[in-house]
Amino acid sequence: MNKIIKNTVILFIITLVAGFCLGAVHDITLEPIRKAQEAAATATYQEVYPDAASFEKTQELTDAVSACAEEISAQGFGKVTVNDAQQALDASGNVIGYLITSTSSESYGGDVQIAVGITSEGTLTGIGFLSISDTPGLGMNAKEPAFKDQYIGKNAELLEVTKTAPTADNQIQSISGATITSSAVTNATNAAVYFVNNCIAK
Repeated sequence: MNKIIKNTVILFIITLVAGFCLGAVHDITLEPIRKAQEAAATATYQEVYPDAASFEKTQELTDAVSACAEEISAQGFGKVTVNDAQQALDASGNVIGYLITSTSSESYGGDVQIAVGITSEGTLTGIGFLSISDTPGLGMNAKEPAFKDQYIGKNAELLEVTKTAPTADNQIQSISGATITSSAVTNATNAAVYFVNNCIAK
């Protein structure tokens, strides 16, 4: 009996120490991970909106994201949410457009989160991926210029996916073998465009 108690105590101490060490490692790595994620996001923002010198969150935009959530859900873009909105500023601090973060939960690999740059005139400056987990060689090709650069310069209010070569300005040619992912990205883009056109005062 004493041996059982002794082994139990030893096992408890080992578990306690291991848990403490794991907690300490987690706390130590948390901040570097956060900074790395912020740096990656900032790099994506600059890629999406190259003419912007900086980006700025405002309370007005934050409130609009919350206020417009149900309205966006009712637009037929599927399971899409607008997560965040920032002003795109030039070097003098003037607002030249917006940087919108939106997520579709209907990509083939699950959630896909993108950043969308939109000028004050309503023209897309591009899209960039903040999060995507899809099939290599298929859905992951959404990150390649051949697909994502199609959005640059578009100013249609509602984009649509086509499996053939586009015949209209609002069409995006889908990735071969990855129509679901292509549609998810396009729906997330449509939600961002809708938000800028209908949910904020300009």
